[in-house]
Amino acid sequence: MEFNVKKLASDAGVFFSRAMQFTEEKLGQAEKTELDAHFENLLARADCTKNWTEKILRQTEVLLQPNPSARVEEFLYEKLDRKVPSRVTNGELLAQYMTEAANDFGPGTPYGKTLIKVGETQRRLGAAEREFIRSASINFLTPLRNFLEGDWKTISKERRILQNRRLDLDACKARLKKAKAAEAKAAAVPDFQETRPRNYVLSASASALWNDEVEKAEHEMRLTQTEFDRQAEVTRLLLEGISSTHVNHLRCLHEFVESQTNYYAQCYQFMLDLQKQLGRFSGTFVGNADSTSPAAAPSAPAVAAAPLPAVPTIPVVPTIVGVPNTVAEGVLNPNEVKPPASGTRKARVLYDYEAADSTELALLADEMITVYSLPGMDPDWLIGERGNQKGKVPVTYLELLS
Repeated sequence: MEFNVKKLASDAGVFFSRAMQFTEEKLGQAEKTELDAHFENLLARADCTKNWTEKILRQTEVLLQPNPSARVEEFLYEKLDRKVPSRVTNGELLAQYMTEAANDFGPGTPYGKTLIKVGETQRRLGAAEREFIRSASINFLTPLRNFLEGDWKTISKERRILQNRRLDLDACKARLKKAKAAEAKAAAVPDFQETRPRNYVLSASASALWNDEVEKAEHEMRLTQTEFDRQAEVTRLLLEGISSTHVNHLRCLHEFVESQTNYYAQCYQFMLDLQKQLGRFSGTFVGNADSTSPAAAPSAPAVAAAPLPAVPTIPVVPTIVGVPNTVAEGVLNPNEVKPPASGTRKARVLYDYEAADSTELALLADEMITVYSLPGMDPDWLIGERGNQKGKVPVTYLELLS
């Protein structure tokens, strides 16, 4: 018990000494040991790495899981060291609803068939999203989190120890400075009785007493200087390891981009396959709509924002008076198409488009063309003219201007 009390008293003395030194430094009443410029740059670089890693980690978590409640739940499971339960993605849930709706409407009806096909694609999209989240969490989030919870905590601990060693060193420097000043003053004052400490009965001169204090302060300063230098070297090595952290995070970033690229490529292919499947039944859908409800005139949106290229599908329609047979039969010859007297519009091309055959017009992003529609055409397509060139163009690649 006596040892513990002494240790407690010693620790309290060190704490108050550091607190006094820190306060005097803030008030400008004490000198502070400055670190070299290279060390300060290492500290700033480490702080910058930690701050941006935290921001990137948080925002990536938001990207992978937009629901804040779900993120909190996953965080709690992780802290409790328990496996996070599997969660249905939005695409998979939508696929389930579409399949159930198709069964109620009739899986043999055009609407039911389409719901089944779209639902299956949504299920595949949801599975791809699940795999992307899993891959991104393992290859990207986990290394960032390990840095913040492992390496950075070690660096922070050693920096705190270095700060304490510096305060101890500066406190010893201050005591040594005061002892030397008192020694010089005692040597200059001839009256021994006025300079002798009150609590001691001494036979030596006051100058000799302060000389002992100076030697003691110099010894303590040498010890604290050695501890400070040793701790500064340890901290420096850890800070220089930030370069290796950047290399590791760069590799993880490449893996994250690769996972995201694969995910979006899968989504693109799934939607392209779905669009082709739906195109085969476009004539059936039009006929079914005509038999149940009056036909509505198709209207092109002001801005077509669909990112996927449309697959050309020309439904078979009866011959229309005033329209060349090539259009009615589903084969378009651009040379036989005449623009209507009215109804042409200007359009700006949003994306590059490569013509699939001679009936289509190749497009370049940001160019201006003239477009118009013909009776019996697929509403997803228009006739485009650029100088003497003419052909079909997908509406999804255009921004129609007034």
